[in-house]
Amino acid sequence: MAKAASGNTVKVDYTGRLVDGTVFDSSEGREPLEFTLGEGQVIPGFDQGVMGMETGETKTITIPSEDAYGAHQADLVAEIEKCGVPPDMVLSVGDMLRLQQPDGRAIAATVAEIKDGSIVLDANHPLAGQDLTFDVKLVEIQG
Repeated sequence: MAKAASGNTVKVDYTGRLVDGTVFDSSEGREPLEFTLGEGQVIPGFDQGVMGMETGETKTITIPSEDAYGAHQADLVAEIEKCGVPPDMVLSVGDMLRLQQPDGRAIAATVAEIKDGSIVLDANHPLAGQDLTFDVKLVEIQG
């Protein structure tokens, strides 16, 4: 039976969990996730975990944070003065904002904390610094 290899397009069913067992994502009730192995379309540890699987095979993949969304980087957390926020904008902890950098690129940031005169924004991926576990079933291998 063929094994998934770099360059193959694959379809997988999956459930992703945090270390404490909390499910953060799943393909259940949706179409399987389709991606090409070895092309950086998914996090590195997921790509490596599917490599070598056969159609119909299931397995659990544990991915350390450095092969997932990377370490949480303190330099991606910033505190801004509330006066820099439009007065009609009501923010809550957990809100996602799209910010424009001086060079014109946009980045996403999460409102991490709201203080009296300032707001703490975190531009890390929400799963940065987390080890992840995926239950994966390889549904199909193409090419």
